[in-house]
Amino acid sequence: MRTGRFRAAVVAAATALLTITGATAASAAPAQPVEDTVFAPAADTPVTALVTKLTHAQATSRFRTAGITWSSSGGCSDRYNSTCTSFEQINLTTVQGAETLKRATGCALNITGGTETGHASGTYSHWNGYKLDFSLSTCLGNYIRGTFAYIGGNKWQSGSGNVYYLESNHWDVTYYNCGGC
Repeated sequence: MRTGRFRAAVVAAATALLTITGATAASAAPAQPVEDTVFAPAADTPVTALVTKLTHAQATSRFRTAGITWSSSGGCSDRYNSTCTSFEQINLTTVQGAETLKRATGCALNITGGTETGHASGTYSHWNGYKLDFSLSTCLGNYIRGTFAYIGGNKWQSGSGNVYYLESNHWDVTYYNCGGC
């Protein structure tokens, strides 16, 4: 029964698309492959994923809309000052991951660390836009411990692969992806 409704919906959507484009089922040609003009690695070049970087203003706008707060011990957002909380050059998927976490938990989320200097280095680092630090809360801690898989060393891993590390006074989260956004 479900499969029949799904097929009917797919057929209706395809028919609507053909109508909008002026094509007919008989005249619709198979799609031709399109070369990706953004990502075309040379044959001898290792393949690396491209990430979308946001400005501090873009990230804070998204966080504000999602109901996520942020704070810094220095009351500032300078990326080059370790007492600030900056989102300059944060990955879009990191911001989306925080938005996903907010929706999934319903908890109040406060970010205390972003892309500012002063954190550990590495590929998947704060500086490179992959990590956020969140204030501790009972709500967030209960959600992480009750939902994600414990992988040892005060670390839990979500089903999408993101890692939540309980440090002494905050959650350090590595977003490899948007967490199922």
